[in-house]
Amino acid sequence: MAGSDGSVAMTPHVLIIAGSDSSGGAGIVRDVETVSAFGLRCSVAVTAVTVQTHARVERIERMPPQLIAEQMRAAIAANPIAAVKIGMLGTAATIDTVASVLASSLPVPVVLDPVLASTSGRQLLDGGAVDALKRKLFPLCTLVTPNLPELALLTGLPLASGEGDIVSQAAKLFETGAPAILVKGGHATGASATDMLLLPDREPIRFEASRIAVSMRGTGCMLASAIAAHLAQYETLEISIGKAKRHVFAKLLAARP
Repeated sequence: MAGSDGSVAMTPHVLIIAGSDSSGGAGIVRDVETVSAFGLRCSVAVTAVTVQTHARVERIERMPPQLIAEQMRAAIAANPIAAVKIGMLGTAATIDTVASVLASSLPVPVVLDPVLASTSGRQLLDGGAVDALKRKLFPLCTLVTPNLPELALLTGLPLASGEGDIVSQAAKLFETGAPAILVKGGHATGASATDMLLLPDREPIRFEASRIAVSMRGTGCMLASAIAAHLAQYETLEISIGKAKRHVFAKLLAARP
């Protein structure tokens, strides 16, 4: 579509920095699918190629950090990047590289889904890289979206058993520079799956949905990508999360047998 000055108007892009999943259940495939559902386009920087089924991760080949940086710079040069979604990173060297490129290039919203392990239990982030993730990348993010096990691993504390634990654990992540934490409640129990948005010195904001008895991989990827897509369209953080939560809920409903 041409603008009044003859220029070509380009659809905003979300830059996806994540690993591939050969099964299509999670990772970049799920991210692109989700962003496209909201009428936006994607650019990608592939951090790892994985061999996966829906049951397990069989092999991981990590991309060299320099190659990841070159993908990011090419995407930023080619397209109007309006938001960034980060998934699997894998190593401290990759975290350093991604943080460096983002810090020098993009004053746009960044949503980080801190992928630490697969659903089947395969470790996806080197043990020594957790500190780098918190120190180097958290301060550059608009939102970090851990589930309860990830929150425990990031803080080095036991799994949160209630909202008080969640709030105190999130406070430890604020100390690293994270501006906002969305703690996903899918691993909790009860009839509702409650996600909590936590910001420094503010009361928690809760996003509730009925718990659906269906198994689906990639819901964390889907939620973070949907939030990034709405932020790319200049929605507020709270509105973006609410719309993203409803999108994931609709997908889970549709997947019921």
